[in-house]
Formats: sequence, structure tokens, C-alpha cells
Amino acid sequence: MKLIDIIKSEKPSLSLEVFPPRNSAVYASIEAAVEKIASFSPSFMSVTYGAGGGTSDYTVSIAAGVQKRHKIPVLAHLTCINSTKAGVREQLDLMRESGIENVMALRGDLEPGRKADENWDYQYASQLIEEVKEYGGFCIGGACYPEVHPESRNQRDDIYYLQQKVDAGCDFLTSQMFFDNNTFYNFLYKIRDAGITIPVVPGIMPVTNVKQISRINSLSGAMIPQQFRYILDRFGDNPATMQQAGIAYATSQIVDLFANGISCVHVYSMNKPVVAQSILNNLSEILK
Repeated sequence: MKLIDIIKSEKPSLSLEVFPPRNSAVYASIEAAVEKIASFSPSFMSVTYGAGGGTSDYTVSIAAGVQKRHKIPVLAHLTCINSTKAGVREQLDLMRESGIENVMALRGDLEPGRKADENWDYQYASQLIEEVKEYGGFCIGGACYPEVHPESRNQRDDIYYLQQKVDAGCDFLTSQMFFDNNTFYNFLYKIRDAGITIPVVPGIMPVTNVKQISRINSLSGAMIPQQFRYILDRFGDNPATMQQAGIAYATSQIVDLFANGISCVHVYSMNKPVVAQSILNNLSEILK
């Protein structure tokens, strides 16, 4: 199933993101977590590629398994980093053979201390999107940054490059995490004003421990609003209460998004079944 049909629907929907194992030693435990999350029947599931393409060997197998066993549409990630044209074609062939119809085409996160390589076959996500579009048959997703990509000079440049992704064949966008919904609404207004009209799925990250904050800052530079800082200060030292508070905060963001006309929300569930289940339970009546 092409995800654009779910994303464009007026019915509220929730997708969950999982990541493959880094190596075969932990494959079984990661697969068990993914299977548990899939058993909750989200609207669709997104399977990442990993920083530096490090988990690419498992992305398609995990995604295909979820789709086959649970009849849940999947979105398989594909990144520019370390990818060759031949390798991308091979991955797309494998996806097609596995019945996967949706691809998230990204530049990808660089591993700490590493810089982009000018010899890569794909320097920008727009080039990868163009390749997938040319291959044909896939619904293509791309990424966007409500608070500006960490490597961009300003939001004007960000929106310019976003338009290139759309022109290359991107069908929908999924946002990087944010913790203040007004940031997302302002971003949406700006890109609509710039002529970008494809659907944008907001990405929500339930923060369940304070260690996640440093990781979030390094990847996205997302602003932590004062309201959420109070939560971190009050509950951060107690893992159980921080988890509950973080899930409650993320739930409130999602409810507000639905209330303001956003029909599809993406949750970075980080292979945590308790997080995925709690969010879905909190929204059970809304998602009916």
C-alpha cells in the first residue's frame, strides 16, 4: 500500500519508527522489540537505515517481515551516505521483490567526527529522490527540519533545498522532532507560502530519559521549551517518572496536532514497545 493514501486521509493516524540491529549478535532482541511494536497495529511503520548506513543490511529484511506477518504498510529508509548507484538499484530491486512500496530517501546522519565525501555517488537527498523516482513504482518520502537543518545557514536556504526534493519527486515529508508545536505550525506556514504543498507528517519524540537530550541536540538541535525543561528538572532523576512524564508530554503534542487539522503523526518510538503502546493507548479513542 502506498503511504500517501494514509497520509492524505482525514482519519487520524499514527506511524511508529523502529531501527534495525547493528549486528547479528543483537538481531534476535531487536526483532522481538519490533515484532512487539508491530503487534499494536500502527497505521504504518518506518524502518531506519542507521547513521552512516551502518544497518542497511537489515533494513529491508525487518521491513519486509513486518509487512508480511502483520499486514502493516512499511516505509524503508535509504540514504546517500556510502551508497553507490549500483547499490541503490540493488536495494530498490530487493524492496520491490519484497513487496515494499514506500521509500524514505535521505542524505543520512554522519557518524561523529565524519564529514561528507565529495566522491559519494549521491551528495544530496534530492539526487537520491530523483534516482528512486526514475526507478519507478515507489511512494517517496523526504525529511524536513522545522528548526533548520544543523548544516544549513538559515531557514531560507533550508526551504530552497526542500523545494529541490519536491521537484525531484518527493511525495511527502516527515519532520525532524520538535518539542514546541508552534515551531511546526510556523514552519508549515512558511513552506506553504513558498509553494511547497505536499503533505508534511510531524515527527514526535517521546523523551523518556535525560540522556536522550544530548543525542537530540547533536542530531537536530531541537529547542527544548521551558515547559519541557521543568519536566526534565522535576522528573529527570527518576527513570520511571521521567518515562511517564515524557510519554504524557508527547501525547499532549500529538493531541494538539490532531486538534489543529494534522491527520498523520509520526512517532520516533526507538524500539521501545512500552512507549509505543502507551502512546497508542492514550490516543485509542481519537484513532478509532
